[in-house]
Amino acid sequence: MACLNICIEGKLMKKEQEVCTRDGSVDRHGDPAIRGKTGTWFAGILILVNQGLATLAFFGVGVNLVLFLTRVLGQDNADAANNVSKWTGTVYIFSLLGAFLSDSYWGRYKTCVIFQAIFVAGLVLLSLSSYLFLLKPRGCGDEHSPCGSTHSTYQNVFFYFSLYLVALGNGGYQPNIATFGADQFDEEDPEEGHYKIAFFSYFYLALNLGSLFSNTILGYFEDQGMWALGFWTSAGSALMALILFLIGTPRYRHFTPRGNPLSRCCQVMVAATRKWKVQRVPDQDDDLFQSDVPKDCSRNGDRKIRYTQGFRFLDRAAIITSKDCTENRIHNPWRVCTTTQVEEFKCILRLLPIWMCTILYSVVFTQMASLFVEQGAVMKTTISKFHVPPASMSSFDILSVAAFIFIYRRVLDPLVARIRKDPKGLTELQRMGIGLVIAIIAMVSAGIVELFRLKYAKKECPSCESASSLSIFWQIPQYVLIGASEVFMYVGQLEFFNGQAPDGLKSFGSALCMTSISLGNYVSSLLVTVVMKISTRDEMPGWIPGNLNKGHLDRFYFLLAFLTAADLAVYIICAKWYKYIKFEGQQEEADSKSSDEEADLAV
Repeated sequence: MACLNICIEGKLMKKEQEVCTRDGSVDRHGDPAIRGKTGTWFAGILILVNQGLATLAFFGVGVNLVLFLTRVLGQDNADAANNVSKWTGTVYIFSLLGAFLSDSYWGRYKTCVIFQAIFVAGLVLLSLSSYLFLLKPRGCGDEHSPCGSTHSTYQNVFFYFSLYLVALGNGGYQPNIATFGADQFDEEDPEEGHYKIAFFSYFYLALNLGSLFSNTILGYFEDQGMWALGFWTSAGSALMALILFLIGTPRYRHFTPRGNPLSRCCQVMVAATRKWKVQRVPDQDDDLFQSDVPKDCSRNGDRKIRYTQGFRFLDRAAIITSKDCTENRIHNPWRVCTTTQVEEFKCILRLLPIWMCTILYSVVFTQMASLFVEQGAVMKTTISKFHVPPASMSSFDILSVAAFIFIYRRVLDPLVARIRKDPKGLTELQRMGIGLVIAIIAMVSAGIVELFRLKYAKKECPSCESASSLSIFWQIPQYVLIGASEVFMYVGQLEFFNGQAPDGLKSFGSALCMTSISLGNYVSSLLVTVVMKISTRDEMPGWIPGNLNKGHLDRFYFLLAFLTAADLAVYIICAKWYKYIKFEGQQEEADSKSSDEEADLAV
């Protein structure tokens, strides 16, 4: 009998120790997630490794795709570059589709699994189409042995179908995996909230380490004509990523999707428009319609957002008029919306100006894969007898990202927190602003290097393609500065959009980061076209001609520095205007903690 009592007491104590998360996350069965059995770093590390392998797989295709199109399919440089730009842009467009399905219907776990499976299938089909149909005769595809351009329509269609299947899989997966990784940490818990912030830094580091391998090792093999090996390696890496992701299934935390966000936003607009004649808009939310969910209820992440004063026209959507009461229309969301639903729409409207200010930074970032490489190609690229591929200089960017993530996490952030007496250190908006400042310095550095490159050009051969004696290693500062700016801008972006997006739109917040990069590519292409059209006059070849020794690439870099400085000024205004999202209960908890600390000090 005594043994039985001991056993029962032990089970009760174990049950009491199973503390549930406070952010509303659930386990795979739909029950409240138990803190000790789900999430945290076990699940987080699996997702980080998954991201590294998936990035390796994606860039294993994308890094040398333009060379594959020219050497294997026989396309000219302009057509190949155009096709790569379309494909890259499509990847980021599909990110919006993945975010929409995740937030609305499938949830992040299911969306990640489905799109990763599509990603693997696309890579396998791409490898098969290349090996069976396109790489003919065997051994072709390197710099000296291009393949025949007489491929059948069926073979070309099969190849492009596989290629865009890869775009669909990676695009739909990317915005969800970052958010799903952040879901594994309870932001309502101080310790796990700190881990969640650190996760975004390590996530971006994993992304860069994966691209480092594909840019160097896989890029080398593909440049030597071993395309099938490169594509099959990418397929194997993507398959390993999917298997690792599935292994963690029992330990993941989930948030239940809350339905179509587009319809919720439309409901606010329609309800507010219907009541545009309402004269008095309340100054506080006491007179606005509230849901029946208690303030402290966070099941499934359905937290109430605290009322804010901005965009007061939208507050009309939450006003209950006498007509609504008499016609029993209070529960019709197209006539009366909850305060939280209105605040969700306000959050989106506040995010858009900040997001637009990040697009120009992406223009600067894209130069690393285009003009930086072209600049390096007309510099001295040899050390003794060893040739340094200009594209390989991006390795310094990746190493810079790894170094500055460590410096920020271990040195700068604790130092700022100690000085400001705030455990959070720099805010996300402040870090993004620092990223813009460093990007300006990077463009100025690139422009100065170009000035010296032209100065050391061989006077006796002004039309030669490699006519400068300036070493390519003078490009290291601009690559390092771009890497440092990424740590502040892109990591800050991930944290900001994930933290500031409403609970039902977290994946959409991550998709905003990807669309920023996509639009940056398009704006960069447009800017180059406009600059060349304006600067090409009479006998002047323009700022960025085919032979850079006859142009003024330095002026284009300085133009980007000026535009980024103007963007920084606009960004500062938007950042000062921005109001951070706050959930009901957070202030009360903060006040309670403050009271407890004061009581402890009094004792």
